[in-house]
Amino acid sequence: MARKDWTVEDVAARFEEAANTGRRLPPVRVQGYFNTWPAFVRKEWEAFAADEKVYRPFPPSPEAIDRMLETMRWVQWLEVEQRHLVWMRAKRYGWRDITIRFACDRTTAWRRWQRALQTVADQLNDCTVAVSSLNANERR
Repeated sequence: MARKDWTVEDVAARFEEAANTGRRLPPVRVQGYFNTWPAFVRKEWEAFAADEKVYRPFPPSPEAIDRMLETMRWVQWLEVEQRHLVWMRAKRYGWRDITIRFACDRTTAWRRWQRALQTVADQLNDCTVAVSSLNANERR
């Protein structure tokens, strides 16, 4: 958070990256039973009936996870409805789905989304200015 010039576009990109990182995390599973039998080779005609392979994206890097956790702390500055709106847009929901969820017009939803991102950007810019001014006072 050493930046001083957070913009709405930067905040939106960070939320989108956080949503993508969260999607790429491995699923949480309860420890259960497991199979110790070795995998066996199927014949070609048996392979057609086999289950399809599950798509698994590459896991995120530790830096991406740190940025995601930092971004998740930012939502504390937002109201509950703003949080839902920002995360829906970060997950690439269409404006039509968002307007149905919030029962408003598309431009109203866009304005509310912009206002929520501007709130986060203002908080980030104020926080970094306050930290840098504290560091300047310590040097004196």
